[in-house]
Amino acid sequence: MKSGIFITFEGIDGSGKTTQITALIQHLDEAGIPYQLFREPGGTGIGEKVRDILLDKNNDSMLSMTELLLYSASRYQLTKSQIIPALESGKVVICDRFYDSSTAYQGYGRGIDLDFIMRLNAAATDSLVPDKTFILDISLEERHLRLDNKNLDRLEQEALDFHKRVHDGFLKMAAIEPERFIVLEGNRNPEELSNEIWETVKTLKELINK
Repeated sequence: MKSGIFITFEGIDGSGKTTQITALIQHLDEAGIPYQLFREPGGTGIGEKVRDILLDKNNDSMLSMTELLLYSASRYQLTKSQIIPALESGKVVICDRFYDSSTAYQGYGRGIDLDFIMRLNAAATDSLVPDKTFILDISLEERHLRLDNKNLDRLEQEALDFHKRVHDGFLKMAAIEPERFIVLEGNRNPEELSNEIWETVKTLKELINK
């Protein structure tokens, strides 16, 4: 039975997820709250191998459905072997991306049927839903500036219109589930953002401990 809290971070590449996850971990450390951090795809030995396949620029012939199923396979391995046990032990679980990324990238981005992706997401996560999902939102112009000097992976180097569909997809999902998603302007002061995130996580923790 889940007794911890599950926090996920989403957004297009370059949105500042890593910065805010690092800040949240620091807050949790200072408060003495046990946590575990995972990333998608990855988080397990099998998942990290799948990650290498998915992000390898040489795999440019990968079909959209192959991509979706590989992400889902990695997610199932991570959820069943790591995330659910950590939640059952009462920890705060933080995940850098989760099934919402599949909805955004393979659904809105690739055009795979959204209803099918929703069913697959449920199967690949044992119907686990994050308690709160933070979307770091930046413009495509800002994304370009932040990634300008980076060696881009297979997904990052996709065409601009693909990333626009992904960006818009995240915002559509947030509008559908406003009680779960919190959209944060990624260009705001990082410390202000981290404090706002921390206040939300503290409130969730207090609610669960009641």
